[in-house]
Amino acid sequence: MPFSIRPTLQIESVLELTVERLAELGVRWLLLDVDCTLKRYSESDPTAEFRQWLDTIRQHGIAFCLVSNGRARRIRPLAERMDAPYVAKALKPLTRGVRRAMKLLEADPAATAMVGDQLFADVLAGNLAGIRTILVRPMHPEEEPWFTRLKRRPERWALKYVGQARRA
Repeated sequence: MPFSIRPTLQIESVLELTVERLAELGVRWLLLDVDCTLKRYSESDPTAEFRQWLDTIRQHGIAFCLVSNGRARRIRPLAERMDAPYVAKALKPLTRGVRRAMKLLEADPAATAMVGDQLFADVLAGNLAGIRTILVRPMHPEEEPWFTRLKRRPERWALKYVGQARRA
């Protein structure tokens, strides 16, 4: 796939990805960023609402894997509590972590989407791996480390430059 930072779809929250919406998109596998996508950076777990969403998609046969640039010591406990496979230190925007997650899930790239809050990490990694990408509005980005917050302004500029993705 050619170099692209344009997401396939933009939404406010992963909660908008209902089972019906995922079926319309033809998505059966989700690669989910963790921080500011599923949970606040400062929290150790997603809210009850997000956990219910994960349970619902799982019950409907949609498999997911957590894919984070965070270290395993932060991501593993969360993944274990969620009974979910994970890839830590994914090195997004490189595709290594995305490809490893798809291998863990035995996912078909044509029916897989990378979901995350960062254009230059999640969206770029998914696009380079040849899968769909869904950009969500970050949850409480003011809690992120300085090096992540530093990327937010260029991301907003880039979205204006490349054009907005289709909105849900």
